[in-house]
Amino acid sequence: MSDIITYCYPVPSILRNSGASPQLQLEGYNEVTKTQAPEFFNGSLEQSYITARCLITLSNVVKANFTLTPAQAVQMKDPIVTAGAEKLRFEGFSNCAGVYARVDILPGGHKGLFPASGTVNVDFNQPMINALGGVGRNDHLKLSVGAQEINLQHSPGPGITERKVPLPVKWIKGLTTVQIFLSSSECIHVFNKVQLRQLFQSIPAGTVKPDYYLVKQGSKVLFTPVKSANAICIGGIHRLKLLEPLLPLADKLRVFAGPDGQSTTWQLYFGSVRFTLSLSREAWRGFSGEGAVLESLIAEVPDSLISAMDKYGYVNLEFNATLMAVKEQISFEQADQLTNRLAAMGLLGYDLDENTWFYRRLPFKLSRILSLNPRMKDAEQLLADDKVVIVVNTAGKVEARVVGSGVTHTVVVDKDTARCTCTWYAKNQGQRGACKHILAVKKKAFENF
Repeated sequence: MSDIITYCYPVPSILRNSGASPQLQLEGYNEVTKTQAPEFFNGSLEQSYITARCLITLSNVVKANFTLTPAQAVQMKDPIVTAGAEKLRFEGFSNCAGVYARVDILPGGHKGLFPASGTVNVDFNQPMINALGGVGRNDHLKLSVGAQEINLQHSPGPGITERKVPLPVKWIKGLTTVQIFLSSSECIHVFNKVQLRQLFQSIPAGTVKPDYYLVKQGSKVLFTPVKSANAICIGGIHRLKLLEPLLPLADKLRVFAGPDGQSTTWQLYFGSVRFTLSLSREAWRGFSGEGAVLESLIAEVPDSLISAMDKYGYVNLEFNATLMAVKEQISFEQADQLTNRLAAMGLLGYDLDENTWFYRRLPFKLSRILSLNPRMKDAEQLLADDKVVIVVNTAGKVEARVVGSGVTHTVVVDKDTARCTCTWYAKNQGQRGACKHILAVKKKAFENF
């Protein structure tokens, strides 16, 4: 399978100099259309200066590269914009996909209409950043988001042209993992504007290779290389410096810890505008390779239910999975399976403050679930080739033999733990999702138990 999805833009993006209010038109493209509408949002932004600075910081995240070569980096540069449920959301990843950022413009942060919901992919090129940088504290900023373009109006600026841009599958895989992590994250600390500035002053200079920890010492919370009880581990802490331009403007910071210490999320608040930054466990680890959704793909779910869930998200735009289960009279487990499958295609994002999933109008293809999760695809192949033999299958414990390339692996699943003798497990100890052998054993045991 190709590692990119080619997005063919119908016309170039341009800056129209028409009168006193030039119009920045950024072309968008969507692979699959559901009742396409010409426009998703049209109005003004109430916090133009703050929003412009947040979008510039988002572009800095998108341009940041902590592991990739320059050749790989040029393929990843296009933030995703979603309009719906009275909110505007701008999302993007660093070049290495280990840092996720989102700008949420909430009700009160805009004044306008949402004729329809939709998602487009746009280019944050340098002329656009220059235009955003020219937005002053008293300037007005008008925005329209449509099926084919985004229009941004403010003071005159240079001409801009954008042509078709490839969208890497790695981004959709990253969207999958980071939303699963967000849905399982817990708020640990809340800082006011004075505290958050003091906190960031304790970040060491330069690129930091050892782990750092967010700890509480007396009445103070600070970063330290010394681990202690209840500390939050942060790998690649230098990545937090991406937030520094926004710190003087922020009112509050909330810090969330992801499941098993595999991510941290840092959320800055600016009235009705919110900036979210999520970091993977290590600077060299991209969210696209973490395998957070794999366990939820083990149980069989009919394609008809997944399609129905897609329509539910499309109609409701935002929903709480627990309340949905009660309302639709399905089990909580099945609700989680359905939301995780939509998340596995990049169709769902997660809002930490509201504990809700939100829907993205991205391509809906059932076949993409396996293509985006090669370990599950390999597990399915092991089962198809009859290479999995269950030796023990009692309540709470499964032992199996899995035939590999010139070697037979032993897999032991004991209640909530699973072990395998393969190289992947030896290297990662289950921290980056289960190996293909464990997935195959669990799937076969689940079907036969």
